[in-house]
Amino acid sequence: MTSNPSRVTEFCLSGFPGSQGLHHVLFAVFFLFYSVTIMGNTVIIVIICVDKHLQSPMLLIREMQTISLTACVAQLFLYLALGTTEFAMVGVMAVDRSVAVCNPLRYNTMMNSHTCISVVTGSWVFGFLSEIWPVYTTFQFTFCKSNVLDYFYCDRGQLLKLSGDDTLFTEFVLFLMAVFIILSSLAPTIVSYTYIISTILKIPTTSGRRKAFSSCASHFTFVVIGYGSCLFLCVKPKQTQAAEYNKTVSLLIFMLTLLLNPFIFTLRNDKVKQSLRDGVKNCCQLLKD
Repeated sequence: MTSNPSRVTEFCLSGFPGSQGLHHVLFAVFFLFYSVTIMGNTVIIVIICVDKHLQSPMLLIREMQTISLTACVAQLFLYLALGTTEFAMVGVMAVDRSVAVCNPLRYNTMMNSHTCISVVTGSWVFGFLSEIWPVYTTFQFTFCKSNVLDYFYCDRGQLLKLSGDDTLFTEFVLFLMAVFIILSSLAPTIVSYTYIISTILKIPTTSGRRKAFSSCASHFTFVVIGYGSCLFLCVKPKQTQAAEYNKTVSLLIFMLTLLLNPFIFTLRNDKVKQSLRDGVKNCCQLLKD
């Protein structure tokens, strides 16, 4: 631990307080979550690779841990870039659902393979390019107060707290960029669901309305979780324990989002479930033979 370093080369992650027994329990729980998440996503990838019909548009340790400056830069960049990409994809998927519900006969023409590849590639490019400057600017400051991050990963807010420089203007610019990224995905989402709800209400039959809504249920669930998480993290208590609150809530949100993603987006899909059942039947048939 460094008291007044002139040049920080590594950071110490304080993690979570508590007894060793508690940390063992937390490790087991979150290791289980990660295992289920990996297995769920692996099953999804395998099913999609095998079934051509689906290829269509549609850790906690008690001791303080150290992380090098280079690894901290990489971790922060990947976290922000992937998060930005995910928000961009939310907006794109909202437009996709709007086309599917409001213009079902033109869906295959409008959302063809070329269009899907273009928007997905654009989302990834936007996500990674937009975070180069914020991360570069963050690590241009001098971290002279301490090298201990009161978090379980390299959080930008905690990094800026360690800087002895005036970060107010930079924080304001970064805040505006974050607001722009969120609103740029939220705006098409709101507009798309306005059209979707309007179209669904015009459907004369109950079964038709139910079928149209079910096609948007997965995406809408993720929208609620994603934007609800952002709101929950922004509206935090002003007491001194806010840091512990942020760490705990952030960890729960990360874990639950990762765990629920495969089930929300794919494992609830009827085609995927049918392909999974067919795959299990084929495997059982091969074992019997």
